[in-house]
Amino acid sequence: MSLHSIVLVKQVPDTSNISGDVMRPDGTVNRARLPAIFNPEDQEALELALRLKDEFGGKVTALTMGPPNAAKMLRECLYMGADRAILLSDRRFAAADTLATSYALYKAVQHIGEYDLIFCGRQAIDGDTAQVGPQTAEKLGIPQITYAQEIQKLDLKQRTIRARRAIKNGHEILEAPLPVLLTVIKDAAEPRPFDVRRLCNYKRAQSKFEIEATVDNSHDLVLVDELLEKAKVDDLYIETWNIEDIDADVEMCGLAGSPTKVHKVENVILSGSEYKKISATTDGMNEMITELMQDHIFG
Repeated sequence: MSLHSIVLVKQVPDTSNISGDVMRPDGTVNRARLPAIFNPEDQEALELALRLKDEFGGKVTALTMGPPNAAKMLRECLYMGADRAILLSDRRFAAADTLATSYALYKAVQHIGEYDLIFCGRQAIDGDTAQVGPQTAEKLGIPQITYAQEIQKLDLKQRTIRARRAIKNGHEILEAPLPVLLTVIKDAAEPRPFDVRRLCNYKRAQSKFEIEATVDNSHDLVLVDELLEKAKVDDLYIETWNIEDIDADVEMCGLAGSPTKVHKVENVILSGSEYKKISATTDGMNEMITELMQDHIFG
């Protein structure tokens, strides 16, 4: 039996070095001022899927919901070893909360068809909710193993998987029937470098949006269709789906399908009201340690 893994990936703003110039007056992040990167835990989830492909054969499909420029991240998936890349992109998906996002991904997975495993990162660094993976599994009606650290055994004949998952102060071993969704934590699998041959080949892979951008007259539908067909024949097409392609209910997507409402955003700035200078001497250090112990900070 051929193994098919679907990996849910996300392009996120690089939040590692947020400074004042990327913050709006209302305290929200101006994403346009931050570089977009591959969500780290999603990349590790892709690595786990690729390791199973190396061992058992089969194929790996990378799926993302995002803006047109998320095609760049999907090319990176192809460079690493993914066999198929799908961009779920439509203006009507915009402003989706986790409920609307998981609904769109659920419909896209249904549209893909048969699969054995779904991998995704535990959470995205821009939201930190850890909800999309579990909500997608719930909508698909399949079991889930969250906080996965390691795949210990995959039995395709018995259609089961055994994985180790992290829990507070330890770990536990879970076994589940296929198909199953796994959310992967940081440091579960060091992502492999890009394969040079795949990079040389798939750097020319394009989504529908990118193909349309190469045509001087975007209304020249005949030429666009010809270029799309050529990309498909050459296996260089990043499949591009909208709401109609996955037969989704528009009222359950994007802002319309998002019950989460932000009531208020506050920009919290931490500052010290007073400070004391400690001299760089033995007496100064002893004085500081004594004060810290008196304040029960340590000791």
